[in-house]
Parts: sequence; structure tokens; C-alpha cells
Amino acid sequence: MADPFAQIGNHLVSNSAKAINAGADDLDRLEPDSTLLGLKAGGSRIRADDDDNQREVKDDDDNDSTESATDGMSGMKLKGPREDKQLPAHACAYCGIHSPSCVVKCLSCNKWFCSARGNGTSTHIVNHLVRARHKEVQLHPESALGDTVLECYNCGTKNAFLLGFIPAKSDTVVVLLCRQPCASASSNKDMNWDTSRWEPLIAERAFLPWLVSTPSDAEQLRARHLSPNMIAKLEEMWKVEPNATVVDLEKSSNIDDDPSPVVLEYEDPFHYQNIFGPLVKMESDYDKKLKEAQSEDGLIIRWDLGLNQKHIASFNLHKIESGDVKLAVGDEMRLRYNGELGPAWEGVGYVIKIPNNQSDEVSLELRKSGNEKSVPTELSHNFSADYVWKATSYDRMQLAMKTFAVDDMSVSGYIFHYLLGHEVSHQPMKINMPKKWSAPGLPDLNNSQVEAIKASLQRPLSLIQGPPGTGKTVTSATIIYHLAKTTGNQVLVCAPSNVAVDQLCERIHRTGLKVVRLTAKSREDVESSVTFLSLHEQVRMAGTNNELVKLSQLKNELGELSLQDEKKFKQLTKVAEREILQNADVVCCTCVGAGDPRLSKMKFRNVLIDESTQSAEPECMIPLVLGCKQVVLVGDHQQLGPVIMNKKAAKAGLNQSLFERLIRLKTQPTMLKMQYRMHPCLSEFPSNMFYNGHLQNGVNAEGRIRKDVDFPWPLPEMPMMFWSNLGHEEISASGTSYLNRTEASNVEKAITRFFKAGVKAADIGVITPYEGQRSFIVTTMQNSGTYNKEKYKEVEVASVDAFQGREKDFIVLSCVRSNDNQGIGFLSDPRRLNVALTRAKYGLVILGNPKVLSKHELWHSLLVHFKDRKCFVEGPLTNLQACLLQFGRPNVKYRQKNNHGQQYGANSAMNGRFYPPSNRDVDSGSMLSYIPDDVSSVHSSAFTGGAALGVLSPACSPTSTRSSGLAYRV
Repeated sequence: MADPFAQIGNHLVSNSAKAINAGADDLDRLEPDSTLLGLKAGGSRIRADDDDNQREVKDDDDNDSTESATDGMSGMKLKGPREDKQLPAHACAYCGIHSPSCVVKCLSCNKWFCSARGNGTSTHIVNHLVRARHKEVQLHPESALGDTVLECYNCGTKNAFLLGFIPAKSDTVVVLLCRQPCASASSNKDMNWDTSRWEPLIAERAFLPWLVSTPSDAEQLRARHLSPNMIAKLEEMWKVEPNATVVDLEKSSNIDDDPSPVVLEYEDPFHYQNIFGPLVKMESDYDKKLKEAQSEDGLIIRWDLGLNQKHIASFNLHKIESGDVKLAVGDEMRLRYNGELGPAWEGVGYVIKIPNNQSDEVSLELRKSGNEKSVPTELSHNFSADYVWKATSYDRMQLAMKTFAVDDMSVSGYIFHYLLGHEVSHQPMKINMPKKWSAPGLPDLNNSQVEAIKASLQRPLSLIQGPPGTGKTVTSATIIYHLAKTTGNQVLVCAPSNVAVDQLCERIHRTGLKVVRLTAKSREDVESSVTFLSLHEQVRMAGTNNELVKLSQLKNELGELSLQDEKKFKQLTKVAEREILQNADVVCCTCVGAGDPRLSKMKFRNVLIDESTQSAEPECMIPLVLGCKQVVLVGDHQQLGPVIMNKKAAKAGLNQSLFERLIRLKTQPTMLKMQYRMHPCLSEFPSNMFYNGHLQNGVNAEGRIRKDVDFPWPLPEMPMMFWSNLGHEEISASGTSYLNRTEASNVEKAITRFFKAGVKAADIGVITPYEGQRSFIVTTMQNSGTYNKEKYKEVEVASVDAFQGREKDFIVLSCVRSNDNQGIGFLSDPRRLNVALTRAKYGLVILGNPKVLSKHELWHSLLVHFKDRKCFVEGPLTNLQACLLQFGRPNVKYRQKNNHGQQYGANSAMNGRFYPPSNRDVDSGSMLSYIPDDVSSVHSSAFTGGAALGVLSPACSPTSTRSSGLAYRV
């Protein structure tokens, strides 16, 4: 039989288009004598600039298939007559299928994988590429295309997730081109490519069948069957032992046990520590593993000198572009030079800038070393960067739990038993209630805010639920003012992130209280709106100790002091800091910052934790064990919760906040009910769906209509719309995120229309759940926008996580997910939807595929809501028409993903129609924008607990573990 493909120069050309057997519409339109122009040999300049959290795609696999899959080793067997035969070298490393047309070689690890899906929703080859973060593949020599390495015909990029096929305008050849930049219209306007017909090589998590065939039913029946869990374990094993096999996996199957899950009630503080200690250790180890793998060589440095005379190194980290690195401002990095043009050098500094719409550069401010001339600013190439992993955050969590267990003075007896879930009698606080509820310098309060303040002042432990736009920060600042004035005690104010702490600190300062903002040493040079309130700045401005002033000036001039002077300088600084802290009415810091040694000798009887639902429970314990007798937790469990990177720790309950657990223990929160942010039409659905219809509008429709903005709203009096977009999703270049080109193009059109209407770029926000889409939207606006490119850069495009706690005049939401069988991933999280819907003040545009989204009950309700209000549209933005799509009954009923069912019981509907799921997927926007800037780690060596105690369900816990059987603290 004649070979259907011939080698012509460096190109692989098909002798007949029929050899392609194209399963795509584009190929169906080709002429019979068209040819496939394959890939050039060599020249692989890889581009990987849109990516996401490594777990997104594979997590969806796990979520979609784990319930039906078998995790036992009994599922791992080779059935049929081939069971005892030696498999060929090109057999799929998962299942053993080895038909040449069905297998692909991963060039990163030289293993072969097939296009069967097994028990999952991804084919084996795509599943491996995603989990291993590999991207380059080669076909089998006996396949129709021969041993072709898939690569871009134009630039040589071999990233399979970037590659697609495109017919030439002459319709005589088909070429493989990368999505960006080679397939973009702007870069190919002078070439012979019909860019409008580009389609990705991977669709529905499978290579197109004309490239890699699907195994027959008979082959799949004879194959070895591995559950998704077993495949995940095998992939993890390969990272340590690349030659491991399924047999090795069977031997180690009993080693990796799941940790004990969190419970509602704890017998004693040691039980508490023995549950949470291992979970914190797991997260710590995982975080350390990720950070220490983030070394990158071959960097090109751009040097600057800061206003403080410190050297600033700016460079691009390619691992950030590929999703391998997660950085935050304040992180510590080491820069090294080992080139031939100068002596070896290394310096340590703090990240002061991370990639954003303006620039993809990371900027590192180097610490002064005393010999500034040694910094090789004359060199620019051959530098390396390492992430300096810090154990501080995790150490402090472990220490807080240990303190809670062994120090009788760490918290009051009431707080002690309440936190453990024991039944305690109500003990109202003895306090002189203020005559005026509003605090000086802050707005007047509404009734629900006054009720929340009353409850907080009268109870030893209170919860305040603050839905979007209800004045949570003002309420918190007012509570702090009254606590300080009525009790005469110092108040410790914490939040998980520096941004939240700064915002609250600013409001408290307006009341006239003496406020000190305590920051981590690593952030003392990071500018903020409350720098003048920071401890180090107050020490500098005090100037009461002449010797300290002189030593400080000398250190700034020389960069370092002699050993004797340095010792004296630290001693005098410590005295000055202690004096300022002791004289403060309020101390503000992050939850982890509350474990700072400078606070260790102080006692705070009154503690308020803002955004407490975004903190893991052990993180909240840090400020509580400083002598707390009255605590106020402020948050909203209907919005996003803590970010936990380790999937097992999250599944065991580390991603449940203390606020949530107390609500499950029937602690009734006081809810703020008057929202001042959204147009009433925008607040209606969130109020009914997430807050039982309790949200009231503090602004009327007239006050939230921008009459000067000419935008094609279906109803001018209702500035909202769901715009039907039916373009398909694609896996991004990282292989771990998604993008949707149709939606990205229409987002740009909506933004341009807002610009035309006179809306400022800073007043527009674009929200998308996927980092792949975020990056693609930014690129699309730059390439296709008709206004100045700098204007588009000012539009914030970010994840849901990045927008939590914030607002914009207009929000454009790109849903991205659009497929036949893969589901909608973490779009199904009601908390994520709630945050996305409640950021806009004057108008909301949602772009998505209603056919796919309506299959899920929550989104079905939203679509019906928009349709009933005649705000459901389709067509071009210049001519929108009512969308007539009829919704069937949703296939996927929303139910809480209760990972701790036996502990939490059956009652999941709390304070809203849907109780938020306890297991939260993570995207890279959360990693880049949410992780608290000075919370990067929790260390394993701090864990002191022994073996976990037996876990008891509340339903079967003996009553003696609740209150009567324990010594009561006072």
C-alpha cells in the first residue's frame, strides 16, 4: 500500500485530503486535492504566555469522574487475552493500549499515552500533559502522519496546547499554526493563511481524531483500567521515580492515607491540635515544594536605582507565564550571577511588583548589603532567580494551636469552650452602652449596622455577616471605636490580607483613635495609604531618642553599622517600638502578623478579625491566643473562602473558616441588610438566591443610572444583560486553564463601546474565572482595540478572587466554559458567582454560552432571571436581539459538596438558598492576587502533635466532651 504522505523538503504533505479523515468543519470544506502542510523540522521557539493553576483542568476531571470510578487496586488489571503478553514499548503508560494510530509520545518524559478516556473525561494523553505540565508530543512512526513532531509551521513552537490547524486561502494545503502570535490576524495579514478558520488541535480534552484515532471498543475493553485517583498517584510517583509502573503503584497504594477531617466539636485543645496540625503541615510541605521548585536560569535583568537608593532588578519569569510560579508583593527572592563576564554574585531582595496589565516584569528591590558597588549593574544576561521559602506563617499557626492547648491565659474560659464547640451558657458582657452609635469621622449607621454593633459589644463572641456593599468596613471601624472607648482596653484588629488591613486601618484613624499599623519587616518599604501609621514610620518620625536618630542616619548612609552600633541600634529601636505599641488604642496587622514577636508580651482582650471567612481556621487562632476575652468575627460565608493549595488538606476541611464552623454550630450571625453599591436590578438576584431576599437597597434606581453613558442595554432602566456567546472553549497554552476566543473578542467590543460612551478605563472591570482567558483578553484588547493601547491597559482584567471586596462602575463577566461534555468546572461554585455578580455599581454585562450554563441549576436560575426581565440577548453588539433559546430542565442539580458529611450532618441550607460548597477550586488569579502578601508559608517542623485522636461525629459524641467533663477556664 502506498504511503499517503510524502516528504517534500522540510514539510510533510498529504497526497490526498482523504488521508486526514477530518472530523472538523474546516477540513470538510477542503477541496479533494488539498494537502496537509505539516511541521517544519527544528526551530522550536516555544511561547507559553497564558496559563493557570495547575489543578484546574485535572480537578474538573477528578470532580466529573471520581464518583463513578473505583479507587481500589482491583480496578487496575489488564483484561482479556493480552493480559499475560509483553506490551510493546509504545503502549499507553496508563492502560496499555498500543495501536499506532491511537498513541502519542510525550517528548518531555518519553512515555506513550493513548486517546482513550478510561474512567475520566480527558483522554489519557491530555490528562498526562496537564498533570505533568508537559507540552510537546510526537506521533507514532506507523501512524498515518509518521513520527511527526507537532509544531507550528511558522515559528516552530511545539506547545500542543497552543497549536491548531488552518487552511490556506488557496484551499490546497492545511498547516499547523500556534494560536498566538502566528494565527492572529494582525501577524498574518500579509501571509496566505485564512486566520478566521483556525481551530485548536485539542478539543473536549482530546486530540482531533484525524491526528490521533480513538481506540476501538474492543481495545478499550481489553485495556487496563485505572481510576482517576490511581492515575494521579502514578503521576506523582513519576516525579520521584520516572520508571515506576502500575506494579510499583500497587505496592505503595496503602502508604498515602488521607488525613483525619475536621469536625464540628473537639474533645479538648489537644484533639483540636491533632486534627489541624497535620493539615497545616500538609499545606506547609506542599507550599515549600512548590516554592523551592521555582528556580529559573537565563534571566535578563534591567537595573534601576530606587528613590531610597536601593537597587531594583526587573526581569521576566517565564515560569509565571506558564503557571509554575505564584508570586506576591513582599515575597523574598534570591538573585544570582554565575556568568563569565564578572565574578560570582548573589543578592536577596523583596518583590515590589508582579506582572499586571501594564507590564509582565517582576521587580525585586535588593536589600542593602553594605557593599553596593558589588552589585553587577553593568551586567544584564545569565542571571538566575530562586524563591526564598519562609516558614513564618505556618510556624505561627502551629504555635498558636499549641499555645491554645497549654496556656490557660491564652483565651478566656468562655472563648476556649466556644471555639472547641462545647455547650456554654450565655455570658453577656458588662459594658456601658454608648449614647451615640455613629463614630466621629464615619458615616451615619442604618438599623442593621446598629444592631450588629450592639450585639458585638454585648457578647463575648459574635459573628457579623456583611453581604456585598453593606458597609462592613464602616461597621467594623465603628465597633472598634466603641470597644476602645467603652472598655479602655487596647483592640487588636486583623484581616488575612494587607489590603484589607490597610483599608480598615484608614477608617479607624478617621475616628481619632491612636492607631499603629504593624507590618512584616519585609514590607516596611512597600508604600501604602497608611504608611504614616506604620510602626517603623512612627519610630522614625518620633525622633525622641537622639542616639537612635543618629544611628538610623548613619545606617542609611553606609548601608550597615559596626557590630556594636548595630546591636545598640536594634536595642533602641525595640524600646521605641514597645513604647509606641503600648500607647496605641488600636493595633492593626494581618492574622499572621499577630504572631510577630513584638506583640508576644502584650495582651489584647478585644479582638476583631475582618474578612474572617477568607482565613483558614488556624490562621484566625493566631490573634485570638493573645489573651482574648471578646472577639468579633466579620465576614460573609456566601463569598469566597480561604485559598488552600493542597487538595487533600482542603478536602479534609482546612478550607473551612472558623466563621463557617461556628455557623454550623448554630451560632447566629447578625447580618447587615442595607446595600449601597448596586443598582437595584443588580442586587435582586443575589439577594434572593444567596441571602433569602433579606438584602435591601440603600440606593434607588435613579441614583445608579449613568445617563451620560450610551450603551445598548436591552432595557435602559435595567443596566444589565446576558449576552449569548456560542464560541467554544479551548485549553490555554499552559494546558491547565481555559480561554474562549469568541468571548474575548466580544469583551473587547464591549470595552470599546464603553470608551466611546465616555466611561473611564479605571471605572471598568473585566472578571473571568480563568487565567488563560484573562491573558487572552488582555492580548485581544491590545491587538484589536481601536483606542490607544495604553487606554486598554488601564482596564483591570482579573480573577473573581482579585475582585472580592472591591467594586467598579461597570463589570464585564466572561464565563469562558463552552463544551459538549466537560461541564462548567468551578463556575458551579455559588460563592464564585455571588462575588462576580456583586462587583458592579452601574451596569453588568455577562458573556457566556446559555446552552451549556443552563444545564446547571444555579446558572439556569440566573438565565431565567435575565430572560424574564428581557435582558437575555444575542447577536452583534451593534444589533442585539432578544435571545429566543428555550431552557430545558437543568441536568445538574445544585447540591452542597459536603466533604465532611458525617461530621457536618445533613442540614446544608443556611442563611440563603444555597449553602456554599466546602471544597473550593483554586485559580491562579487567587494565587497572584489573593494570598496575603506576608502569608506565604506554614512550616512542618513546628508541628508537635502526636497521632490524631479518634474523630467523633457530633451525633455520637459523649456529652462529657462538651462542657461538664472539662476544667472550666476563667
